[in-house]
Amino acid sequence: MFISKFGSAPKFYARAPGRVNLIGEHIDYCGYAVLPMAIEQDILIAVEPVQTQVVQLANTNSLYLDFSTSVNNIQINKTKPQWHNYFLCGLQGIQEHFGLNNPTGMNCLLDGTIPPSSGLSSSSALVCCAGLVTLRANGKTLSKVELAEICTKSERYIGTEGGGMDQSISFLAEEGTAKLIEFSPLRATDVRLPSGATFVIANSCVEMNKAATSHYNIRVMECRLATKLLSKSKGLEWRKMLRLHDVQTKLGVSLEEMLTIVEEVLHPEPYSTEEICKCLGISLEELRSQILSQNMQDVSTFKLYQRAKHVYSEAARVLEFQKICSEAPANALQLLGELMKQSHISCREMYECSCPELDRLVDICLQFGAIGSRLTGAGWGGCTVSMVPTDKLNTFLKNVKKAYYQTDGQRLAVENNSLFATKPGRGALVFVEA
Repeated sequence: MFISKFGSAPKFYARAPGRVNLIGEHIDYCGYAVLPMAIEQDILIAVEPVQTQVVQLANTNSLYLDFSTSVNNIQINKTKPQWHNYFLCGLQGIQEHFGLNNPTGMNCLLDGTIPPSSGLSSSSALVCCAGLVTLRANGKTLSKVELAEICTKSERYIGTEGGGMDQSISFLAEEGTAKLIEFSPLRATDVRLPSGATFVIANSCVEMNKAATSHYNIRVMECRLATKLLSKSKGLEWRKMLRLHDVQTKLGVSLEEMLTIVEEVLHPEPYSTEEICKCLGISLEELRSQILSQNMQDVSTFKLYQRAKHVYSEAARVLEFQKICSEAPANALQLLGELMKQSHISCREMYECSCPELDRLVDICLQFGAIGSRLTGAGWGGCTVSMVPTDKLNTFLKNVKKAYYQTDGQRLAVENNSLFATKPGRGALVFVEA
């Protein structure tokens, strides 16, 4: 297809995997460690560097239209997050990092096996793959950590205030192991998952595009506002504080103690912008110009107590999950399953990032033998991840298919790509045909 599209053969290929987050939802942008693994599904790009300063993009899926642009005039459209804009994020991130004046043009053909808008990080995999491709085509090199950090920043060009988990696991993943990913500085530690269980991904078939909705960015802002109010109440320099993790670090207390502080300082009722201004001793104008991002100007109420409570309790669950994996007690699977269940309840009730279909799918998975099950990814649609005893895997898959997918014509049409077992895969790489 590359030859019929561009009239010549590709010179190299790059791949970047999707990911499933086993535990630690919506806490990476608050500064807390997460525990994802790369999956086998990926984005693959065939590339031919060219003399003209034009990037031509084509996709093996005819639903995604061809696109071309000058490498010296990249315009990323935030209002319509189309597929090529994610490619342009990766391209622009590398160009800006190296200050490339005459970047190399490229012909690129893209293929992907990650279901889009499913919470398995197809968009970040595309940004990472594009960054890798641009790096290689321009003859530059970077470490995996540097690449992950650049791609995290560059995905924000499209308007998503992500925290870096997706890009980090895409580059730092290794076959056979999940990773504890920590931030500032970015580092990854192997987490050996216990034997006897398999992780199964099930797509709710409700699509959620992070960049196209405000839910995600409102949560980021609620966490930031909670940070400011908690900091102010404890006499910290609240204007400088951006993440919930910063409050814990500055106070030098445990996550459990932070949960007690949340109970003391914040109230469960939503905060109006007026009340936030009163708590911080600032004007509405200062709140809007100094703290709220451009797309948050019209939001009038924020839930701070619930969001902070989720973040601190979820951060504790991540550390507990890692501890159980490393100590491997006899009842490890039951303990991990319990943490996954608690995580889902917190996402549903405190962070309100679930949806009726995800809740139903979690219930079905638990009913048919999953030891633990939870939403994974941003939520509001997308996928669940379940931990299933390996010896019960086939019956589990059969029963979930029957109960969730075969009761609905639309889900039935996509069931083969919607329910699958997965194991930790390897990270992004470039390969050249011999």
